[in-house]
Amino acid sequence: MQIPIETIRNDINKVTDVACNGNLGETLILQYHSKQVKKLKLKSRLLTAFLIITALPIFLITIAAGTIVRYQANSIEQTYDLKSDTIKVISNPLQILSRLTRGVYNEIVITALQFPEKFEDEEYINYLNNELTAKYSYIVLRKGQEFIYSGNEENLNKIKDYFPKYGEYTMNTEGGFYIDSKNPFLLRQQDFHFTDGTEGSIFVITDVNTLVPQLKSSAIQMVCSLVFVVILTASVLIIWIYRSILRPLNTLHAATDAMKEGNLDYSIEGDPEDEIGQLCVDFEEMRIRLKELIEVRLKYEEDTKELISNISHDLKTPITAIKGYAEGIMDGVADSKEKQAKYIKTIYTKANDMSALVDELSFYSKIDCNTMPYTFTTINLHEYFSDCIDELTLDLEVKNIEIIYNNETDAGLKVSADAEQLKRVINNIIGNSVKYIGSKKGLIKIRIQDIDEYVKISFEDNGQGIASKDLPYIFERFFRADSSRNSTKGGTGLGLAIAKKIIQNGAYYQQHRSR
Repeated sequence: MQIPIETIRNDINKVTDVACNGNLGETLILQYHSKQVKKLKLKSRLLTAFLIITALPIFLITIAAGTIVRYQANSIEQTYDLKSDTIKVISNPLQILSRLTRGVYNEIVITALQFPEKFEDEEYINYLNNELTAKYSYIVLRKGQEFIYSGNEENLNKIKDYFPKYGEYTMNTEGGFYIDSKNPFLLRQQDFHFTDGTEGSIFVITDVNTLVPQLKSSAIQMVCSLVFVVILTASVLIIWIYRSILRPLNTLHAATDAMKEGNLDYSIEGDPEDEIGQLCVDFEEMRIRLKELIEVRLKYEEDTKELISNISHDLKTPITAIKGYAEGIMDGVADSKEKQAKYIKTIYTKANDMSALVDELSFYSKIDCNTMPYTFTTINLHEYFSDCIDELTLDLEVKNIEIIYNNETDAGLKVSADAEQLKRVINNIIGNSVKYIGSKKGLIKIRIQDIDEYVKISFEDNGQGIASKDLPYIFERFFRADSSRNSTKGGTGLGLAIAKKIIQNGAYYQQHRSR
């Protein structure tokens, strides 16, 4: 009997198809989109930034304005020898200037009422003018329409046209009259009559420009303070945003560049309580997961290459035998019916071995892709294992192997399991033991125990054993402790891997079915 090579090739392709691993990108997207990220820190930062933008400039400007006002008030007090409320000094400077000359002006008013003739005494006028000079003011005396005295002739020529006529000046409570011109000034006027009956007016003139330097200085300082506060606030926000937002983003950008270049060892850290930090943490988890998946994929490809190599070797031997015996029949070497029957039987046996190998590979492909269906039924543990042991005993007696079976569970114990798949697990484990027992008298012990909600099945044999370094890998696919292709043990290293997969997939299926 001859099996077409194309059929064998198709079965092998099914086993080596990597599509069963699923879409890597989709897996990552689903995994990381399923996480819920805390959104507290960024809101707090935005609120903090808002408070900094609004409160900090107001606070700093208030401090700067208060400092400037106090400084300029002290400057005015020292310059004009005047103590006043700092707000009034800045907000109402004309009132301050008026108060500077209040004492002298009051003396002029009393003199005009009681001793107007003193205004004809030049020595007295000079005395008053000297008193006002220290207060940035001076005296102007007018008789009729003629100015007969001035403490500052140069200024008088600039402003004399703005002086009110006799009787037009009305003094307010504070005194003083502001004249707005090219040369603004503050005027106090007191009318009286000379001894000859001529109308006279004496003026106290205060140059408003004497206070302008302080006001200009205050304005310049205010503007400079405002600019400084804006720059300071912007600098604080830029530094804070850079440290808390831009720096992690730059780190994340560097990590993505490293990953783009194929460096999956570039590790980053982040604060899980922060949105951007959480993003860094998620990125790090994604990097680790991606690295693991790539390593798994590379391992899978390596295993696939090993599988192909193993399959090639395992198929080569029976194919060579089939070809040799077939040629023997064709060339007439089998010249008797007995030889022909022997050759045909050998060809049939080798073809069955190839078919069993391909079936095993195909089965592992299905179970590895989780496409193998499970049919769970309630089975009596004693009856099920008794039947299994009876079948195994007949096969193993021929190979000089004894089975010791010990079932410590209740006779009526029933479990939910897929009988066919469980039998495959038992056969694979027993088959692996038989393979490595050797030519001596073999012994396999099977023990079943009832442990809480589970049943424990133990297998023990007197074979050559497994090296300690190989124990962690015995259930991995394609792994064989004796990897030499000259070994007489044969096999592809899938038996225990299939057993593990059946148990894992069955447990998963059973768990989700019970929900």
